[in-house]
Formats: sequence, C-alpha cells, structure tokens
Amino acid sequence: MQKVIITGGAGFIGSNLVNQLISDNIQVTVIDDFSSGNRKNLNPKATLHEIDLSEIDIDTLTNIIKGHDIVFHLAARARVQPSIENPLEYNKQNVDVTLKLLMASNNAKIQRFVYSASSSAYGNTEVLPTPETEPTNPLSPYGVQKLIGEQYCKVFSEVYGLDTVSLRYFNVYGKNMNFDGAYKLVLAYFIEQTRNKKPLTIVNDGEQRRDFTHVDDVVNANILAAIHSNKLNGEVFNIGNGDNFSINEVANIFGGEKQYGLTAIEPFETLADNTKAKSMLGWDPKGNLKNWLKNHLNDFL
Repeated sequence: MQKVIITGGAGFIGSNLVNQLISDNIQVTVIDDFSSGNRKNLNPKATLHEIDLSEIDIDTLTNIIKGHDIVFHLAARARVQPSIENPLEYNKQNVDVTLKLLMASNNAKIQRFVYSASSSAYGNTEVLPTPETEPTNPLSPYGVQKLIGEQYCKVFSEVYGLDTVSLRYFNVYGKNMNFDGAYKLVLAYFIEQTRNKKPLTIVNDGEQRRDFTHVDDVVNANILAAIHSNKLNGEVFNIGNGDNFSINEVANIFGGEKQYGLTAIEPFETLADNTKAKSMLGWDPKGNLKNWLKNHLNDFL
C-alpha cells in the first residue's frame, strides 16, 4: 500500500486515518466536499479534491482514483434522526455515491475497497454480544443505506472481482469529534452542554447502552483490512470495543444535572462480538471510554 484515496478525509474518522497513513509515509489523496468535514482537520500533506461525489461523473472519478492502491470510503451523511427527516437526500449520498465509487474503483483496477459500514444495520437484537452472522434489521433510513452499501460491496466482489471489505463501526469517539450541526454524538453533546453549564439532555430513559470505540482503534482496523494478505471478497467485520455503557453511566462521569423528555427511535443496546476482527485481521482494540473521559474531558472544557 503506497497510494490511497480517502473519501471524507476531513471528517472525524477520515482525518485520523489520513494523519496515521501520512505518518506511515503513505501518499494520501482526500476527496471531501466539506459538507460535514472540517478544513482544520485536513492534513496539509494530503492531496485534496474538493468535490461533491454525488455530482461528479464516473469517468472523472475513475481518473482521480487511477494509480492508487486502496480506496477507503468514509464519506457519508451520518446519523439516524436526520436520515429519518430527509431520506431521499441521505439515499443519494449514502447509496448512490457508494455505488458510483465502486464502479470507478473497479474501472481503475484498485487492489481493495474498504467501506465504512455501521452497526446500525443490526437494529434491535436479542443476541449480545452481536456477531456478524446475526440477521440485520435496521431501524432507520441511515441503517438501511449503510447496509445496502455493504451488499453492493459484496456484489462487486462476486460479480466484478473487485476486492472489498466492510467495517461495521460501533459508536466512535476521540480526537476531531464533530461538535457542529446534526452529526454530533452523545459525547459531543455532553461536552458542549457541560461547557455551557447546561443540564445534560438524555434521550429516552438513558438506560440504553452503547459500545463506545476509540477512533485510533477504528483507524487501525481500516489499515489492517487494507493490508490483509488474502482476498476479503466482501467480508463484514464488527469494529466495536466489546463492552458497553448506558447513557446514564456516561452522564454520571460528566456529573451535573440531567434533563429527560426527548424521545427517539433507536436500538436499546449495542455490543459488538469482535471475535472475527480479532482472529482474521489481528485487530486488538485498546480504547477505554471511562479512562479516556477522565484523562481528556478537561481538554474539551
């Protein structure tokens, strides 16, 4: 792996991946339209194509990708609630763009396509920890769209011979988390509310549990998937820490007043069975949410 494309390279996870690869002396080309990414996150050593992937034609995109070894597709319209409010736009960005990138990557004869999938594909499941073999049951347009992306990856491996792999992220946190707009995670909301000395807003009853995964571990999973010596042919891997915390537990670490009353459609509990990623990719997550909050919370306040 010498030259790579990273879509969404100015975003939260993408920027961390860009920085790691550049520190490893990999040539990185970023595709980003800055609709949710932050220019401050962009590594100046990366080559930038500032384009909207939903508008670019296949031939132009193929020419951009040609000569690269790996495509990491991280660009997406993220989060559940906005996808419920605007499913058509989300489908355009999350399904149509993924299909277009797969077509261009196949035309450009890249070595492997690494797709950022989502644990939201599972929806509510009674099997915890949840293995990749568990049936999918997404509860939102976003979850459906990310699952369709996985299925397209599998089809492109089986029909066209393009080697692909899908990584189902569980709740990711860490450096360059998004604090703006509709794409904030609960940690970002809590940090912002703590800064402003406001009560912590708890959705539903706060007893819902989430598997929080550090962004450095997600970056490592992407790299391990990219350099894996065998064909992956559309394999799907859970990228989750393998433990979970309730939203109330997280709020208690922050301290202060809690405010209830908001409701949302969401899975009650997520917990990754990460055995497959550990055994096949050699992935070993190091993150610990409670320790990270204790050590880094004051950096944000």
